[in-house]
Amino acid sequence: MNLRKSRRAFLQLGIKAGIALPFLSSTLFACSSKKEAGEADKNTAAKLNILILGGTSFLGPHQIAFAINRGHSVTTFTRGKTRPSVHTDLFDQVEQLVGDRENDLSALENRKWDVVIDNSGRKVDWTKKSADLLKDNCGLYLYISSTGVFYPYVNSTFKEDDEVLLTLPENVDEEAKYIYEYGIMKANSELAAIDAFGADRTIVVRPTYMIGPADKTNRFIHWPIRLSKGGEVLVPGKENDMVQYIDVRDVAEWTIRLLEEKKTGTFNAVGPKEAQNMYSFVEEAATAFDAESSFIKIDDYNFLKENDIEYIVPWIMPIGDNQGTAHINNEKAFKNGLQNRPLKTTLKDTYDWWYSDAVSQEQRDKVEQDPAGVLAREQSILEKWKVNSVG
Repeated sequence: MNLRKSRRAFLQLGIKAGIALPFLSSTLFACSSKKEAGEADKNTAAKLNILILGGTSFLGPHQIAFAINRGHSVTTFTRGKTRPSVHTDLFDQVEQLVGDRENDLSALENRKWDVVIDNSGRKVDWTKKSADLLKDNCGLYLYISSTGVFYPYVNSTFKEDDEVLLTLPENVDEEAKYIYEYGIMKANSELAAIDAFGADRTIVVRPTYMIGPADKTNRFIHWPIRLSKGGEVLVPGKENDMVQYIDVRDVAEWTIRLLEEKKTGTFNAVGPKEAQNMYSFVEEAATAFDAESSFIKIDDYNFLKENDIEYIVPWIMPIGDNQGTAHINNEKAFKNGLQNRPLKTTLKDTYDWWYSDAVSQEQRDKVEQDPAGVLAREQSILEKWKVNSVG
């Protein structure tokens, strides 16, 4: 396998994951979200009329479920091409407007909402047009950005008020250019929202890698699958390799609470709350299953590269422009209400979704039987590692 091509494919897939990935249906998770949301109903602030730009993909359905169960009303604006399949019963209570952020915002004209959530901001111009159109008819604008604004992840504390790139540096190669452009687009989109609504009426949320049930990138599913089986488990990385991640449902619920509490500003939506290295991540994640695992830790980056393992999310090899990818500061977010459900809950829920009717056997086979995937190659890599270690 060509390492550069596989790494580029991963990076392209990963940075797109929070934008517009369709959710697959699962009544299991619809019910659990309702229960969690319902427990907070009595403490909900004034009921809001919420507009979500997007709303039928990865993050949106969870926001909708949490918002409706707290008594809010929801309108979505989409192209009408992605059929929501999670929380489908709740979508009967959602006003669904159809248009196109590229060239048709007419459905949003002469309408008023209390707040706007922009989940589908893939171009600066999209955010600028929608924010300019809505600024006099909506109270708050919440833009879903990304910690990708901090790329390259070097020489920074990665706090919310750190400077970010707004233009592409010179002499950037094609592979890096794609990643740079995504972060630059998000950073400029943040400014477009703020320019239209003002800093006192804008909320910017920057999630790190969102994980959880129905993530169609399949970037995290390795761990629920592998840890459920037990046995000798390949664990990449050194002891001081840090990891960061967040359950998509934690982001969804927090965005609604931020709007309820009118907490404006910019926030890094990054977990876990306490710093965690890769080894402790795997040990904690394994507690989601009864299977007994022994961890074979491969800390030789050269060996990992030779065997085409530069990432198994949440682990990203911390070298070059990715050396600080798991060092994003999250203090402000947790001081302002971000909460993390237990990692074992995320693992178990993701596993249950993966082996439910929400996922076809064909989809599972594409991951579990992929000859280029780590799941299929793990045993041979471990055998090679053992030989090298003895030698």
